[in-house]
Amino acid sequence: MTEDEVRQRAFAMPISSPAFPPGPYRFINREFFIVSYRTDPELLRAMIPAPLQFVEPVVKFEFIRMPDSTGFGDFTESGQVIPVSLNGQRGGYVHAMYLNDHPPIAGGRELWGFPKKLAWPELRVEKDTLLGQLKYGSVPVAQATMGYKHRTLPTAPILQALSTPNYLLKIIPHVDGSPRICELVRYYLEDITVKGAWEGPAAIELFQHALAPVAQLPVLEVLSGMHILTDLTLGLGTVVHDYLAP
Repeated sequence: MTEDEVRQRAFAMPISSPAFPPGPYRFINREFFIVSYRTDPELLRAMIPAPLQFVEPVVKFEFIRMPDSTGFGDFTESGQVIPVSLNGQRGGYVHAMYLNDHPPIAGGRELWGFPKKLAWPELRVEKDTLLGQLKYGSVPVAQATMGYKHRTLPTAPILQALSTPNYLLKIIPHVDGSPRICELVRYYLEDITVKGAWEGPAAIELFQHALAPVAQLPVLEVLSGMHILTDLTLGLGTVVHDYLAP
């Protein structure tokens, strides 16, 4: 393989059979279960990387079921998103994510900088209850419940909320272990169709785990539970801040 051939074929590793294909990545029937809760403001401030700014002591714990995605297939993820602002515009900082499938873990980390780790999230309906569970190995990390489709929500505010910017801290090390890339990345969800949205009584419990420390942002009060069904495209990102630039 010549140097030119390497450059032409270089997209992702391994070069002979990349872990994920080039985008864009379209998701059909992507299902969200989001529990918003109030947490300790000082603990939350310590988790937000500048230049992002703290806006309120709220965390959104998400369980996301993705049965049909181009390139990534069928998988589920879960994690925490923190409301933030940048230059006066509100958005969400993705603090932690846990997935049960390798291609979206590799693609999410390498392309955008999603903070993804391998774990076992689930989202399903049990009789009258929407259930979200996250295990790290065999150990429970989070469990959330909501009354199934108790009240229908208007879709316009949901579409507006899903269209706001999202932020990631992308870190890729050099071969000597020092940081090669350290950037704040912004991305958007695009071509969104909200097929339905519902709310109901919700509860969430977090458990201590050394390698999945979601409980470092404790639940002080549950604010809302929301269930959303969508089609959307995960847009590629842009760098809004380079921490290694002079």
